[in-house]
Order: sequence, then C-alpha cells, then structure tokens
Amino acid sequence: MKRILSILLVALLPLIGLSAKPADKQVVVLSCDLRCQSCCDKVMKNIAFEKGVKDIVCDLKTKTVTLTYDTNKTDLPTLLKAFEKIGKPATVKENVSGQKVPNRSSSPDAETGASMQQ
Repeated sequence: MKRILSILLVALLPLIGLSAKPADKQVVVLSCDLRCQSCCDKVMKNIAFEKGVKDIVCDLKTKTVTLTYDTNKTDLPTLLKAFEKIGKPATVKENVSGQKVPNRSSSPDAETGASMQQ
C-alpha cells in the first residue's frame, strides 16, 4: 500500500505545480500626469488589480509610476491600455528590467507618493 502511494505521489508531483514557469518580473518606470494625491490613489486602486502586476509605486513629486509585473501574465502594451482606460495615459520613461523597485512606505504620502505590494 505504501509503495502504491509513493508511486502516485511521484507521478502527481509535476501536476501539482513543480512544472509551473517561474515568474519573469519586469520593472518599468512610466511618466503619468499625476496632479494630486487623488490621481495617485486612482492609479493605485485600478492598476494594482491588473493581471500580473506585482508591485506599484506612485511618485507624485516626479509624476512617475514604477511597475513590477510578471511577463508570463501581462505585457507593457496591456498595462498602458489600462492607464488609458482610467483616464491617465502613461508613457515609458525608463525600463529598469532586472532591478528591484525602490523600497517605499506602504502608506500613501502626498509628498512622496504611495506604494503597494501584492
């Protein structure tokens, strides 16, 4: 009986998730027309829930949004369309692939921006 269970376990391991693709994270800095904290809040509330978005940092001072996303689940054109959909069109300012998003406080701050991690 133990032998049968062992064989089943070994046979099912690849199906459980060991064969899943590792997350390919991409980091991009976008320029966006952020005029006030409400603009940052709107971006944070809407873009954070787009499929594949792993982290978002909204900086009101520099009017930029730094996104970390999983390239297996979404791509940059899809994310840019999401910005257009909420009335905040964005353009790519810098592609910093392979680098980590700067650590910021997770609470919104009118002067420095806001951060959200999923």
